[in-house]
Amino acid sequence: MRSEIVDVAVGVLVRSDGCVLLGNRPEGKPWAGWWELPGGKLEPGESVLAALARELHEELGIEVQKATPWVTYVHQYPTNTVRLHFCRVSSWLSEPQSKEQQALKWIDVQNALELSDLLPATYPPLRWLQIPTRYLISSAHDPARLPTFLDKLQRGLHQGIRLVQWREPNWQASGDPVALEQAFIATLKLCHTHRAKLMLNSMHDTKLWSLADGVHLRSADARKLKQRPADLAHKWVGISTHDADELVMAREFGADFAVLGPVMPTASHPGSATLGWDTFERLNQSAGLPVFAIGGQTSGLLEQAQSRGAHGVAGIGKLVD
Repeated sequence: MRSEIVDVAVGVLVRSDGCVLLGNRPEGKPWAGWWELPGGKLEPGESVLAALARELHEELGIEVQKATPWVTYVHQYPTNTVRLHFCRVSSWLSEPQSKEQQALKWIDVQNALELSDLLPATYPPLRWLQIPTRYLISSAHDPARLPTFLDKLQRGLHQGIRLVQWREPNWQASGDPVALEQAFIATLKLCHTHRAKLMLNSMHDTKLWSLADGVHLRSADARKLKQRPADLAHKWVGISTHDADELVMAREFGADFAVLGPVMPTASHPGSATLGWDTFERLNQSAGLPVFAIGGQTSGLLEQAQSRGAHGVAGIGKLVD
């Protein structure tokens, strides 16, 4: 007999210095001594954000000023199943204090996964926090325009872009694999100089997978693979999606994130049908992994996208000023 799913609002508090707040479960509770993100169960009829504000006030003594939905994730423990509504909390009043006899700890996001005794359901959001919120897609087109693209990429990296995808369909179709590989390596070196990651679109030669920081799979390519290949076990994997079925496929594939769209009209696909923000938000609520909005996105739309539950924004031309 399947256990009833318990809905839980979970707060992901990250300070400006890149540290995330964790709490240690007190004696007398299940999983006592294990570290987790703060939050608690929804009461009947209560919204996620209302439950989050109430729980964080009761547990930490803070007043939430700004919080946005992020990822809803179902996790099965041996004795129950929880539906965790992870929310990013970006502004609050007062310094978090222990109100329920739990120890608190601020830990750098980049080192959080090394903490011992992490509650199992806490691992996914700590991994997701390491994924940048702006995802730039390349636009070199051909060898002649590569210097212009690299100049643009340099500006973007100086503006804080830390995740880039090498996607060059025109160049790929031209049949110049040597020049394409050299351009990819030059882009990779530039990204690494700024501690940014470079993903490789799956339209390109698989021999470059070992060089890239990760692979971004077209939805059709992900369906052909069916499951995450062993050579991508320790690399990031993103998947392009356009509807609910493809989001399910991305989650079951074990992708680190998905890109969903187009949300709004885009110059690269004129006349294509768009989802709009309402549909994006509805689909994202059951995605179960971080989702980037794509289609007409700019860095200036990041806050709006996150208010709709997006992890961040992805785009070709307008993420760099």
